[in-house]
Amino acid sequence: MSISVNTSGGSSKGPVLRFPDHSLLLSLCGQGNANLRIIETALQVKLNLRGDSITLVGDESAVYLGRRVLEELYTLVEKGYPLYSRDISHAIEILSGNHRARLHDIFLDAVYVTAKKRIITPKTLAQKEYVDAIRGYDIVFGIGPAGTGKTYLAMASAIAALNTEAVSRLILVRPAVEAGEKLGFLPGDLVEKVNPYLRPLYDALHDMVDFNRTSKWLERGIIEVAPLAFMRGRTLNDSFVILDEAQNTTSEQMKMFLTRLGISSKAVITGDITQIDLPNGTRSGLVESMEILAGISGLKFVYFTDRDVIRHRLVQDIIKAYEKAEAKQRRQL
Repeated sequence: MSISVNTSGGSSKGPVLRFPDHSLLLSLCGQGNANLRIIETALQVKLNLRGDSITLVGDESAVYLGRRVLEELYTLVEKGYPLYSRDISHAIEILSGNHRARLHDIFLDAVYVTAKKRIITPKTLAQKEYVDAIRGYDIVFGIGPAGTGKTYLAMASAIAALNTEAVSRLILVRPAVEAGEKLGFLPGDLVEKVNPYLRPLYDALHDMVDFNRTSKWLERGIIEVAPLAFMRGRTLNDSFVILDEAQNTTSEQMKMFLTRLGISSKAVITGDITQIDLPNGTRSGLVESMEILAGISGLKFVYFTDRDVIRHRLVQDIIKAYEKAEAKQRRQL
């Protein structure tokens, strides 16, 4: 059964949405109507819940968007999706940018189910485009600010491919470039020295796969985590390869990496071109690849913005503040 809409309330009263299933409506509203309050605060509308109906009051455009949010979220609940408060915020972001978006096409696109039974899905339109690109292209570039899920979704896609035997190996690669700190005098052999650079990849891996299985895959070489320098001279067949922090590759390193790809392999390259840690005067291989490879069919560039940040809500504001400050500095040069 579909949601019915009564728009005859007059100018002082917005549309009335009537929901066919009261129990699903309660799931939509959240505990203590917490989900409704998130929508009210974000859109500056008033949502009046009475029985199986919600009346929307406020500015016409905000009321329309609120209606779309409620309709789309109810469809998710109908399909068994468990709503969390962060999903409400993501839904508002998506529908603010595209009123015609269908949330079930995004939120119900299960990329991978973790060892703890948590379902990893896209949360923004760009993330959905990214996941679809990884499925459809052999080389995908994910470019955008921190917190947009570039590496995490690539990792989830790779482990899913490994589980279905679409590939036989997962190779996780990072350039070993200091982010403002000098680590060259740390004790230990080469592997121990570069391990701090690779820690974020291990963290994402352990978040998705239980410790015993991860250890077994690492011991058998099914999963390999390595600095970019270790890729020279290799041909990577039947592999899913992720190059993380690619903004810190040089031109030569990026060319070397891209030409390692062998038969039945897929590569995902992620990076944030606003956080380049290369020495002054060294051009980023990622930035250069955006120009050189733009016209090649068979590979895909997906770009993220601060709207795709899914970390703490303040991260979006921090990114915007830095972008504003950097733009001001460029104007003063």
